[in-house]
Amino acid sequence: MKMTLKDIKLFALSLFGIAIVGCSTNEKQTVTTMTQLVKQDEFDVDGAPDNSMWSYDIGTGNNGWGNNELEYYTSRPQNIKVDGGVLRITAIQESYMGKGYTSARITSKNKFEQKHGRFEARIKMPLGKGIWPAFWMLGANSSSVSWPQCGEIDIMEYLGNNPTSFFGTVHGPGYAGSNSISKIFNLTNARFDTDYHIFGIEWGEDYINFYVDDVLFHQITPAEVPGEWVFNQPFYIILNLAVGGNLPGSPNAETTFPQTMLVDYVRVYK
Repeated sequence: MKMTLKDIKLFALSLFGIAIVGCSTNEKQTVTTMTQLVKQDEFDVDGAPDNSMWSYDIGTGNNGWGNNELEYYTSRPQNIKVDGGVLRITAIQESYMGKGYTSARITSKNKFEQKHGRFEARIKMPLGKGIWPAFWMLGANSSSVSWPQCGEIDIMEYLGNNPTSFFGTVHGPGYAGSNSISKIFNLTNARFDTDYHIFGIEWGEDYINFYVDDVLFHQITPAEVPGEWVFNQPFYIILNLAVGGNLPGSPNAETTFPQTMLVDYVRVYK
């Protein structure tokens, strides 16, 4: 899988070169309007993730998946399994295949891809410096065109040393890397590592709305991107838990392992 993508731009985020745009929310906007369920994984069968929907990315990719990440992704049950009604993606500090950490990443590429719709997942976050989970999407043509022409939608990215915030981002030609379009959402009197929250987008022909729980916090339209709108093709889903890299930095002495990203469900509507 061509993956020298998401993580390159996230290095740029660490340099604070990101373009932040607001969501002109008002009382007429609604968080969810698409209600016809077309695909779901409720993670209710213990064992490996459903192979009719998910495939594994294995190894370290190119240059730590483009971001100098420290983990080796595996398909081992120690790193990824369905247990007790949730998907558990676990980062472990261990010596494995020349790396100091293991974790997992799954993708629906070539198994489930959809143009437009509502994509959401209910997730409880891990905690600690250097811990970096994500729920994101790439254009289905990512193997045939270079990034960012394929497009990228980061529904949720979270840094484990800041448990009260996450960010949603889009990338395309002319607005990738240091010019990506993003917005941070901050919780008040709550944390993402102590309870589940629903992260999602509603995506149509000329908009992408980002939400968490019942809050619409970020809206992007073609008029707001300084380049081609590449979000009118099918995209596929990715779930992963990275360790280290240019954006979060390395774990420190206060980061405990193992750390687990818990996914209660993934649902897609149209």
